[in-house]
Amino acid sequence: MNTINTDVIIIGAGPTGLSLACQLIRYGINFVVVEKSDATTRFSKAIGVQARTLEIYDQLELAQPAIERGMITERIRLVEGGQVRGEMELAELGSGLSQFPYMLMLEQSKNEELLYEFVQRHDREVLWNTELESFAQDETGVTAQIKSASGESQTIRAKYLVGCDGAKSVVRHGLGLTFEGSTFERLFYVADTRVEWDLPYSTLYVCLAREVFTAFFPMPGEHRYRIIGTFPEGKNQEDGEVLFEEIEREIKERAKLSLDISDVRWFSLYKVHSRRVNKFSEGRCFVAGDAAHIHSPAGAQGMNTGIQDSYNLAWKLALVIKANATERLLETYNEERLANAKRLLDSTDRMFELAAGSHWLMSFFRTVLFPPLAGLMTSVDAVRKRLFTLISQIGINYQGDWLSQETDDEQGDVKAGDRLPYFVVNGKSIFDKLKQPKFHLLIFSKGKHQAFCDEFLKNFGHISDCQVIPIDSHISRIFENEEEFAVLLRPDNYIAFISSDISLVPVREYLEARSIS
Repeated sequence: MNTINTDVIIIGAGPTGLSLACQLIRYGINFVVVEKSDATTRFSKAIGVQARTLEIYDQLELAQPAIERGMITERIRLVEGGQVRGEMELAELGSGLSQFPYMLMLEQSKNEELLYEFVQRHDREVLWNTELESFAQDETGVTAQIKSASGESQTIRAKYLVGCDGAKSVVRHGLGLTFEGSTFERLFYVADTRVEWDLPYSTLYVCLAREVFTAFFPMPGEHRYRIIGTFPEGKNQEDGEVLFEEIEREIKERAKLSLDISDVRWFSLYKVHSRRVNKFSEGRCFVAGDAAHIHSPAGAQGMNTGIQDSYNLAWKLALVIKANATERLLETYNEERLANAKRLLDSTDRMFELAAGSHWLMSFFRTVLFPPLAGLMTSVDAVRKRLFTLISQIGINYQGDWLSQETDDEQGDVKAGDRLPYFVVNGKSIFDKLKQPKFHLLIFSKGKHQAFCDEFLKNFGHISDCQVIPIDSHISRIFENEEEFAVLLRPDNYIAFISSDISLVPVREYLEARSIS
């Protein structure tokens, strides 16, 4: 049988793998997706879609369809002893920080459907019911042996391979990467159900207790909720040894709320692991998503982080495959995403300890001190911004890394390596201007620089666009700069540098230093 030749082999068609496929379509890169399942997942699994993911979706024209299929959570109510003890408003938590100032509830299965529909609209497919048997790499590429459900074998030859194949990743094992970390001893349950009660819908309810944690996440559909909770310490049955009836008794006993649970469409028991790889790449092979990091569900970070892994890697693969950059650029994927994975595990571990930690002091803080303070905290602008920046993932940065060039023109809090801050130009989000899959040179000025942009495009138009943005008082406050300046953005809308020198020189020096042409 003939060998399939392509640019990138993607192992796994979950949110991470499908996101990578969508991004490679944007950049005009060929790929083959291999998935051992027969279709996108039928289970809801991950449920929260963060603002940064919606910004990425927006470049694919998928943000609005996602919003229409999901639902925006308006608030969190903290319940203790059957009574509401505190409340935090969520619907506009990130107002002024993103065009999507909230967390969207849209289960993983529907995210996968959206992404797969995009792949199909662009005349691409997934090799369903197909497994990776083995792979090997050399100086020029990667060779993978795959097998379909019928037993038919096939060879794929590509320049690169990306393992998006989950926590038990065959690719990670094949590369010999470590996956060290810890396992929480508490047993978790998750269930998608219908909940009948007298409480308002579109609200996330968190029931706090000294030994356990129970949360009700509103989902699209009448009276639909995702319930997540923990069993008390010492109750650590393995998956399959607990019936849902026991979980239901546990929920009612701990929540102390008058409710009726029915129409259970999915439930699962699991233990939470907090692990990451020692590196995200080996030679021409990479790992992303759960293949690279797993952690507690606190903060709804997992699926979103995998999508960001793909977003970070795709543009770098594209530039190298098109011979616009050397392979040194691909090393920055490991540099940037490994550091992020370390921070992610630290923050989710802390959030988990706050929500479900059993130490008496943490239990006291969670059940007595935190609820009445919660609403006050989110009413303080600085706290609100800090909380949204952390949870929404817009605060992830690559400051100090190789692709982030610090200059003396960084006058405020915005630095090279940061995501470009959100602001509005002529009534529309700045990100509406940044949908082309290339670098972006933004000239912030009160004058006209079209002649310069024309010259810039003659030199760099194959990899970058150029736009003049009128400076207003809001932009001046964000960058703490009232004079004209330029910002070069990477294709993923992170700041490469900020410069007061509006000429070809800083752009040329930046790109040449990184062998990008």
